[in-house]
Amino acid sequence: MNEFFISPSILSADFAKMGEDIKRITEGGADMIHCDVMDGTFVPNISFGPKMIADIRSYTSLPLDVHLMVNRPERYIDVYAKAGADYIVVHYEACGTLVDTLKKIRKLGKKSGLVISPDTPAEVVYDYLPLTDLILVMSVYPGFSGQKFLPSSLEKLEKISAKIKESGLNIRLQIDGGINEETVKLVKKAGADTVVAGSSVFGASDVAEAIKKLRDAQ
Repeated sequence: MNEFFISPSILSADFAKMGEDIKRITEGGADMIHCDVMDGTFVPNISFGPKMIADIRSYTSLPLDVHLMVNRPERYIDVYAKAGADYIVVHYEACGTLVDTLKKIRKLGKKSGLVISPDTPAEVVYDYLPLTDLILVMSVYPGFSGQKFLPSSLEKLEKISAKIKESGLNIRLQIDGGINEETVKLVKKAGADTVVAGSSVFGASDVAEAIKKLRDAQ
């Protein structure tokens, strides 16, 4: 299994102090930085675009994990690659040319990711494993931070984790939504090796301690 990674979600950061918050989590021991791009169409919220990614890129050397919650994400692969994304993660439910899009992400020298929403079964990702570097399971409905963890995501993690092991491929298995000191124990047992954490990190008075607690939780 891959080393366990913490990817704080900047959706929970203070947008007026983004540079400071990026520095805090970088120095606090984060492994990646999760960037939720929302278009107000695929999800009922709007967040930020490629300029935010480019600006963050200048503040940290950590991998930027860019989650495109947008319709037809294939239209934006080039611009986010250019902005400095390291992982570009697209939704199974939103991408009309999934095979070509995952291949293009890799052709641009980036790591490709595939994400499924809560109502999508785990099995849909199986055929795409050879084209992906990261699978993201949503444990909340995409669009807003601060939602409660959906226990149904645990069975999905178990299924996908088993399939990744069977494949022998080096793929990160990430989960996003409602992650805290208690739920992180459950997702670790179910096979996740990467967690997206928002308010549990950015809402903490001591970011380094918050990240450490998530990493060490058993």
